Amino acid sequence: MDRNIRTVEDVLRLLDGLFAPGADRWTGDAAAWWDDFYVNRDKPVPFFAAKPDENLVSYLDRGLIAPGRALDLGCGPGRNAVHLAARGFEVDAVDLSPAAIAWAEERAREAGSPVRFHCGDAFSLTTDALRGPYRLIYDSGCFHHLPPHRRVSHLALLDRVLAPGGYFALTCFAAGRMGCELSDAALYREPGLHGGLAYSPEALREIFAGLEEVELRAMRQEPADSPLFGEPFLWTALFRRPDRSPART
Repeated sequence: MDRNIRTVEDVLRLLDGLFAPGADRWTGDAAAWWDDFYVNRDKPVPFFAAKPDENLVSYLDRGLIAPGRALDLGCGPGRNAVHLAARGFEVDAVDLSPAAIAWAEERAREAGSPVRFHCGDAFSLTTDALRGPYRLIYDSGCFHHLPPHRRVSHLALLDRVLAPGGYFALTCFAAGRMGCELSDAALYREPGLHGGLAYSPEALREIFAGLEEVELRAMRQEPADSPLFGEPFLWTALFRRPDRSPART
């Protein structure tokens, strides 16, 4: 008989187990599953290309975000982390997958970009590992692979390490274009992320209501020969933390 629930984190980890089977697993063998995903670097996966997101480049080119300390959540092969470092940011980047981190480290070395890579769950890494506060937290494709209850962990991370006046930028599946549109309640009746969760602009505004919206739009399609990554089935969002207010109210 198991009677070992004592903390909120114990509850979250119990719920994690509902999403463990198959390709949607988040805990347990999640790192192994993502390692298998990244093992063949020649697969025709759009975001395997060493190209930064077009929206991120746009924010920097327009001067919306000045260089400072940055955290790349779910960095994968490091394409955005390497670009941020090349643009003068001091970058921490984290991913569950050792294979993804190894690939990202190779790219950073080849580019001569100093990035601190961390392998593990961003929600459980110590404050010493993720040395906030950060001027920018960037999440390109991590958020839509989280079970609904892990939004609590995501928001708590923003509360803890996003600097007052700092920016949170996001790309995620767009409802009606890509991703699962089952309700949160239905996801617990039929556990699994079904390849990733879709979001509407209204849902994103509600989830990140403690932050000020700067821009929310579809990602622009980029041609194959573009130096930037851009797919229109993704939303891009830029939010700013108020200077003196907490990230959530």
